[in-house]
Amino acid sequence: MFLFYVNPILIAAAVIPAIVLLRFVYKEDRLDKESPGLLLSLVIFGILSTFAAIVTEQIGEAILGILLPQNSTAYNALLYFVVVALSEEGFKYLLLKKRTWYSGEFNCQFDGVVYAVFIALGFALWENISYVLMYGLGTAAIRAVTAVPGHACFGVFMGAFYGLAKRYDNFGDEYRSRRCRRFAVLVPVLLHGTYDFIATYEYDGYAWIFVVFVVLLFAAAYRMIKKLSCDDRFIDGNDYYHYDGPEF
Repeated sequence: MFLFYVNPILIAAAVIPAIVLLRFVYKEDRLDKESPGLLLSLVIFGILSTFAAIVTEQIGEAILGILLPQNSTAYNALLYFVVVALSEEGFKYLLLKKRTWYSGEFNCQFDGVVYAVFIALGFALWENISYVLMYGLGTAAIRAVTAVPGHACFGVFMGAFYGLAKRYDNFGDEYRSRRCRRFAVLVPVLLHGTYDFIATYEYDGYAWIFVVFVVLLFAAAYRMIKKLSCDDRFIDGNDYYHYDGPEF
């Protein structure tokens, strides 16, 4: 209810980037659109994952503060790759799988991308509201072109492997399904950790590294969405031996 007592412009600035990206991914779902109820629940699950991640991040930071000097390379690497990235992407994945793995609506491979992006942008939406309310419109503008689409990109990579894992599961290929589920967590964690680590690198003259990384990340995620959307098919197990996609 507190949202009714704050500047609506700030709320709009925080929410609109996520809505734009949600709409884009939803439109790329060509075969069988997901129900509004399922999609709304995924956004809510994404919001819930922020609260779970906050707890583990606070515990992790406290432990790291005891074991390592703050701002050392080892401290920052463990902080961003393990404490932050693993917490956030791990909880996103756990809630994603809990809500969708056995859903009757999970009948196309591209659905994995849709589900993961909606979870990721639910997380980003709530996180963005918090930052914008604290730091204002300047932060909203920066995060609209960095952090929010960044979370969406992590979701794209998670969803690509997650959808393929479901496909293999329907084929009865548990080995490949399990391997893809691991990649569905590992790849976003590595991308997220790299994003945060580079973004907080304090040496002058190296900001271009972050810009290059973000551009490449966004381009790769966009290309992946377009390709997976174009190649999407129903997951019924009938074309297992004709599948010509990547073998992970």
